[in-house]
Amino acid sequence: MTSTLRKHLAVAAGVAALLAAEVATAVAQPAAPSPVEQLRQDTEAIHALGISGVQARVIAPDGRQSVATSGTADLNTGRPVPSDGYFRMASTSKTLVATVILQLEAEGELSLDDTVDHWLPGAVQGNGNDGSRITIRQLLQHTSGIHDDLPGYTTPEEYYQQRHNVYSPEQLVARAMAHAPDFPPGEGWEYSNTGYLLLAMIIQKATDQPAHQEIEDRILRPLGLDQTRWMGTSPTLPRPHAKAYQLFGPGAVVDVTDQIPVDYETSFATTTRDENRFLRALLAGRLLPTRQLAEMKQTVPVSAEVQQLWPGGRYGLGLVERPLSCGGTYWSHEGGDGGYITLNGVTDNGRRSAVVSMSEARGDTPEHILDQENAASALIDHALCAGGPSTP
Repeated sequence: MTSTLRKHLAVAAGVAALLAAEVATAVAQPAAPSPVEQLRQDTEAIHALGISGVQARVIAPDGRQSVATSGTADLNTGRPVPSDGYFRMASTSKTLVATVILQLEAEGELSLDDTVDHWLPGAVQGNGNDGSRITIRQLLQHTSGIHDDLPGYTTPEEYYQQRHNVYSPEQLVARAMAHAPDFPPGEGWEYSNTGYLLLAMIIQKATDQPAHQEIEDRILRPLGLDQTRWMGTSPTLPRPHAKAYQLFGPGAVVDVTDQIPVDYETSFATTTRDENRFLRALLAGRLLPTRQLAEMKQTVPVSAEVQQLWPGGRYGLGLVERPLSCGGTYWSHEGGDGGYITLNGVTDNGRRSAVVSMSEARGDTPEHILDQENAASALIDHALCAGGPSTP
């Protein structure tokens, strides 16, 4: 073999090796997962954080549904998470309350500029609180300054002591009135469950019906949301459901399913199916006239503390606006109560939506809270971006 031939063969062998490496690299590059596979991966990633059970449902613009579950519904038996399991709606019900208030405004029954005193004379007073200076709009948007002081538990012992306590809305508002306001009305933003208790009381005053009944008559029944039920002071949930767990610290995971929600007047159990359907109907304009829906979407920045959970988040009237990684924004209102943590999202025109419900709250450290929030937010973002930035 001549040296020239050797050189040619060496070059050829080098080119072949290079091509083989390129082919191997191309083969090694995995294709982007399908939306269904991405959903499965995202639910698995949430479970991998140590969260006992996860269920998620995505509805595409053509109405097709994708469902994924991970983990277990019961740490003792290991039974699987039901894909249609009930969970406590928690603060997502604030969007229900806000929708009823805006419907009443559209009907001329009240004005968003009405003061709290106009409807509930003397309910907000003392320690610098003044119901004559706080409007319904400010209650809806968490800009009222009313300090939040709802009962809660931070240890297993407190849970067992308090889980069946029942408080009237007036008792809960009185707890808040024992504190000075966080800021003058309209001059800041701070999440206030007490503000929504007052809104439920205003609904009852304006309609002569409890807020939960107005929600059922105006939203649940017309939309056929038969898997969303007012639970009142019942400490149990409809079946099927995953048990709810709370992580209080290392080795302290407690089944907290059995409890009466503090704000029982607007306490609902729901499913991922119904929560998707409600948010889609709302953003599609099926529940509010155009002007009221536009009012709902008028947002202000949330506090620096809440920005850590909702980066770039802004709050409207019972709706949260959050940015999408593929461009644009989406609307949501998460809920967390009694071990259940649920995140959701819907595109601006209501055509693509996603809900993920987790049946364990890892609330023992700020790091665990943030990790759980980020993993669930990633699932919502991936689901809503599945069609690309131009897909509604």
